[in-house]
Amino acid sequence: MPGSNFFSTWDFTSDPCKFSGVYCDSNKVIALNLGDPRAGSPGLSGRLHPALGKLSSLAEFSIVPGRIMGSLPQTLPQLKNLRFLAISKNFISGPIPFSLSELTSLRTLDLSYNQITGSIPSSFGSLRSLTNLILCHNHLSGPLPSFFSESLTRLDLKHNNLSGLLPPFSLPSSLQYLSLSSNKFTGSVTRVLSQLTQLSYLDLSSNLFTGNIPGNLFTFPINNLQLQRNVFSGNILPLDQVTISTVDLSYNRLTGQISPMLSGVQNLFLNNNKFSGQVPGRFVDSLLSSSTQILYLQHNYLTGIQINPTAEIPLSSSLCLMYNCMVPPVQTTCPIKAGYQKTRPTNQCMEWKG
Repeated sequence: MPGSNFFSTWDFTSDPCKFSGVYCDSNKVIALNLGDPRAGSPGLSGRLHPALGKLSSLAEFSIVPGRIMGSLPQTLPQLKNLRFLAISKNFISGPIPFSLSELTSLRTLDLSYNQITGSIPSSFGSLRSLTNLILCHNHLSGPLPSFFSESLTRLDLKHNNLSGLLPPFSLPSSLQYLSLSSNKFTGSVTRVLSQLTQLSYLDLSSNLFTGNIPGNLFTFPINNLQLQRNVFSGNILPLDQVTISTVDLSYNRLTGQISPMLSGVQNLFLNNNKFSGQVPGRFVDSLLSSSTQILYLQHNYLTGIQINPTAEIPLSSSLCLMYNCMVPPVQTTCPIKAGYQKTRPTNQCMEWKG
């Protein structure tokens, strides 16, 4: 594309192994890194040529964001040594070739931010060497295949049209990063999550998941837990004091009292649920000491919080109590979408108590 000088060294009267982005071993091309993302290269336009399949020693192939269009070449499965394939933020369309599962050495596949359609080939589950699968921001549909690779650590499928249940044991215990956000998944997650004890990041937001959130999930080494905008219900009962930095459980149907075990969370979003009862005193202590920076409790059925009306909440902390079954005892700054009604109508509170 115009504006790039990345290909200025590509003089076809000289040795191609000296071209920018071309790496050779024994006069065979082993890596093609087309464009320099650090230099803000505007990338390529056009289509991927089937002749790529002739680079029999190619182990790494990446293209910086640009305007590559069309489908993936059917010749890619001929690259038996391919370990790294990344063509992100282009305009690749069509389905993922089922035959890509023949790339048994593949460790990273990144086709994110394209226009890919169809389903994730079920045969991908048998790619034992796969470590990173990144297919987010496409138009993929259908169910999630079961993955058997015990080396898979990152699975990013957010912003697609995937649907269906997550069967037990469909994901390997090696996963550290899992994002299924903004799809149409349904059903319970209790059994499938119970084995993912290595997770450091979990985002299941904006789906249709139902049932309880398992209490042992809060003991995993997670630093960011995103479960908002689902249909989760029941009580939240962590097994121990929660030390996750960010926990977002907003816009669900969670009930019962708020567990004091959540008071150690730095950014806690419990708004737009059906929590009731008093806010535990531990949350007040965490707010006033600046340990808690965000505590959003608006749009619930909470009946009180023990905080001195003259208490000064640190500027670094945010507390929102609007639209509960109480008059907020302190003036706090709430997000605009919380609305302007400070208190929930009495008849709603009476119905809830009943």
